[in-house]
Amino acid sequence: MAFDATALTAQSAAQATTGPPAGAPLASPAQRARIQASAQAFEAQLLSMMMKPMFEGLDASGPFGGGMGEETFRGFLLEAIGTQVAKAGGVGLAAPVTREMLKMQGLQ
Repeated sequence: MAFDATALTAQSAAQATTGPPAGAPLASPAQRARIQASAQAFEAQLLSMMMKPMFEGLDASGPFGGGMGEETFRGFLLEAIGTQVAKAGGVGLAAPVTREMLKMQGLQ
């Protein structure tokens, strides 16, 4: 049997436009909180990765540069920035990711 990307794409599009199955159980508050935390962590990681190229060309030497220490800990700085941006609302990615994660688990 050959792989049919067109059929897979059509199936994915149909699933994306439909919500959870009728009568799907509601997610418990604990489940919803865990899923929202995972979606927010995903958004934070994505934001950190998107910001990385912005910092790659910066010169860490000079009177106000951090030298090797700055270069070493730049990844931690980007992770912290991404986390704070996501906590402050981010770019709006966490909400759709949360919806899709709930849908994938058959929950509302």
